[in-house]
Amino acid sequence: MARHRERHLSHRSNWLRASVLGANDGIISTAALILGVAASDASRSAVLTAGIAGLTAGSLAMGLGEYVSVSSQRDTERADIAKEIWELEHTPDRELAELTAIYQERGLSHDLARRVAMELTEHDALATHLTEELGITEETLARPLQAAATSMVSFAAGAALPLLAAAVSAAGARILTTLLVALLALIALGIAGARAGGAAPLRPTLRVVVGGAIAMAATMAIGHLFGAAIG
Repeated sequence: MARHRERHLSHRSNWLRASVLGANDGIISTAALILGVAASDASRSAVLTAGIAGLTAGSLAMGLGEYVSVSSQRDTERADIAKEIWELEHTPDRELAELTAIYQERGLSHDLARRVAMELTEHDALATHLTEELGITEETLARPLQAAATSMVSFAAGAALPLLAAAVSAAGARILTTLLVALLALIALGIAGARAGGAAPLRPTLRVVVGGAIAMAATMAIGHLFGAAIG
């Protein structure tokens, strides 16, 4: 009988996490930087230079940070896979008993659990043990390059929105325009991320918007105080 393939969303977790994190960081950090510099009564060129520098440095740092952290996760997974391969080669009976125990804990009788374990071991012992013991599947394997590229591109895309708003707005409306564009971008990001992950959008959107608003308000206050202190 043909396998019925259901549509699940967990396979999106790797790139979805990286893209949402990158875009969120890009919007908030760049908008906060622009608003902080603008609140200090800096010139238009200083505001835009700060925004461009924030976009460039932030996207590169985000990509590198994701690559390093996800590579560490991948190294751990590879070590676990190598360990499992060694155990299957040198202690197959113990591995079979371990797999049998796993299925017994899930409610199967000993005899049935052992038959299932034996059949799955004959089919693909390594994949079975990686899935049942470690929760490692092809879909959940860490992908450093994917995470790095996704984070870098999404950060740059998110950062470009408040930067563009600051670039095209008049001097007197720069702060308000940048703030509104950043908040609207965060709302859109929260809704898009929630829908991509199959979640209700209200709570994720509130988390993103409230956190971003606090960060931007704090940076504006610091920029205003700093500008007044040296003015």
